[in-house]
Amino acid sequence: ATDNNTRTVANVRSYFTKHGGSLGTQGSLTFLFDHKSVFKIKPKEGVSLEDLELELIDYGVDELEDIVDDETGEEQVILYGAFEEYANIQKYLEDNGFEIISSEFERIPNDLKEVTPDQRAAIEKLLERIEEDEDVQNVFHNMKEED
Repeated sequence: ATDNNTRTVANVRSYFTKHGGSLGTQGSLTFLFDHKSVFKIKPKEGVSLEDLELELIDYGVDELEDIVDDETGEEQVILYGAFEEYANIQKYLEDNGFEIISSEFERIPNDLKEVTPDQRAAIEKLLERIEEDEDVQNVFHNMKEED
């Protein structure tokens, strides 16, 4: 999110250059990620996850995950759907009285890559620098998490 694309692109390009990388052209890596709508909702009394999943398939949801939030200890349901189906999913949830905790778009990697400890350190320094930029809202990568 920027009011000056030229400045932001120059900044990000300099971060890559300083860390031994290069900036690709716009859209050159989109094939590495799925663009998804992601909703976190509170479970609804009397509605099973299986029934909810079957109902939401018609609205564009392709995956449902039941988790416990680490910070609050409350149960949440995470819904993953096609980017294009965001409005349909949101309308269904609102029309059926589900409490939406958050909703956003995410880039989900298709394939996670193994990296060496040295590569990981270098990549994490670069990611940290990019995240510090005031015009950067989200950073996505396909680096496999440490074991």
